[in-house]
Amino acid sequence: MINRQRLPADIVLAANRIGPNIRETPLDHSLYFSELTGANVYLKLENLQYTGSFKLRGAFNKVLSLTPEQRRAGCVAASSGNHGAAIAYAMKKLGVTGIIFVPEKTSSTKVDAIKRAGGEVRFFGTDGLDTEMHAREYAAEHDMVYLSPYNDVDVIAGQGSIGVELAQQLPKIDAVFIAVGGGGLISGIGAFLKSVNPGVQIISCQPAASAVMTESVKAGEILDLPSDPTLSDGTAGGIEAGSITFDICCDVVDRYVLVTEEQIANAMRGFIDSHHMLLEGAAGVAIAGFLEVADDFKGMNVVVIVCGGNISRETLKKVI
Repeated sequence: MINRQRLPADIVLAANRIGPNIRETPLDHSLYFSELTGANVYLKLENLQYTGSFKLRGAFNKVLSLTPEQRRAGCVAASSGNHGAAIAYAMKKLGVTGIIFVPEKTSSTKVDAIKRAGGEVRFFGTDGLDTEMHAREYAAEHDMVYLSPYNDVDVIAGQGSIGVELAQQLPKIDAVFIAVGGGGLISGIGAFLKSVNPGVQIISCQPAASAVMTESVKAGEILDLPSDPTLSDGTAGGIEAGSITFDICCDVVDRYVLVTEEQIANAMRGFIDSHHMLLEGAAGVAIAGFLEVADDFKGMNVVVIVCGGNISRETLKKVI
């Protein structure tokens, strides 16, 4: 059982622990999105993080928290790509061996990134939740350590280090828009920022095609729902039963916004054209979520988390 009162302190510890291994990413003021919406829009560029995604933060904090015995036993992870690449990178740097299971239709870009980072890739299942359950069972059968992409306090604390950086980079933040899948990123950022600024609005953004957390919070329990194809493959799929992120989301998230595939693609094009960088679908979801409700934030300091930049050439062609 997670001690949610201790989570902000755990996040500060995580930020200090992982600091030497990660990049403090820029918080860029976006002239384009500010002029478009009338808000003061800042983009937290986790697409510039090592391995191209925020996931590296939680991966390093988790692997660094393992005992020597656990490290020797080896690790197992399940991922649609970014968590797997991050875990592979962290394990390689820290001398830990392991296996990364990915869903069968994971983009070749993300699979290649895991392999380049030094990870052994195996395919299983068509939904992220199926892959997670298989990886958990494999780890238990082989006495290895399972590394959850979100349902783990050390992973959440690592992702929350973004909140520590944001509080230092922009002292007055009115709202933060964050793409949500399993909820690890928004749980960490939200828990920390609410502890230092209770008035900040934490806003969940999800594709309408895969809105499991949104619908679960609405229902008051984690639901088992199907997901349709979406540009936001990093947030697609179900949520593990009993995930600690569900209760944290209920505590810290102020608003839930759903966006269409067309809105995601439009947001991605706007970012690529104006900022001349790549972003992946999940990052497009956060921008699209902000644009959907931007009229409510005129004149306010808004942060959008650009959570990753790992997009396949095929998806990029489709978006453009």
